[in-house]
Amino acid sequence: MIDPVILVPYIGACLLFSVVPGPAVTVVVANSLARGTKAGLLTILGTEIAMLSMVFIVAIGMDAVMTAVSEAFTIIKLVGAAYLIWMGWKMFTATGELDMGRAGERLPFMRYILRGALINWSNPKTLLFLGAFLPQFVDTSRPAFAQIMTLGLIVMAVATATDSIYAVLAGRARDLFTTARVRMMSRVSGVVLMIGGVWLGLVRKG
Repeated sequence: MIDPVILVPYIGACLLFSVVPGPAVTVVVANSLARGTKAGLLTILGTEIAMLSMVFIVAIGMDAVMTAVSEAFTIIKLVGAAYLIWMGWKMFTATGELDMGRAGERLPFMRYILRGALINWSNPKTLLFLGAFLPQFVDTSRPAFAQIMTLGLIVMAVATATDSIYAVLAGRARDLFTTARVRMMSRVSGVVLMIGGVWLGLVRKG
């Protein structure tokens, strides 16, 4: 069971992670523009299937680390905090451009799901982020596997909600996705993520 005290900040962090457009959101938007909201939602199904497999890999790995060498888990958390800071900087300096040049392409529905899964698996940053992010909220006094899986399902639920909003909006209006708006979201999220990474790193040292 996850400590209720960390649920609110954790969900907030998940929202921050999910709302900034990345490769998966770009494909969701492009497919929604090409064939409507349904195509975007099918793409999201594919991305979440891929994310579930990534969460499982992280859970297995973290559980093995805690079982073998508990001290190594602290090092993983500190390295993860540093990675979150680096990722926040990347968000802050992002151009805000979304590549939608292939938005006119039409595919069978099953291929939208496959494309969503492949885009997540072809982006190692997703797995790296989950590996850095999820352990920050794990209670080392209890087995890691169930905690990681629960935390992973929460981030998946948040990502599904935010990506679905993108799909619905893209199915209705392309003009909403201006470079300036996306860049502003990235900068705000980047600053918050860097602050959060520093805070998590300091807390875990104590």
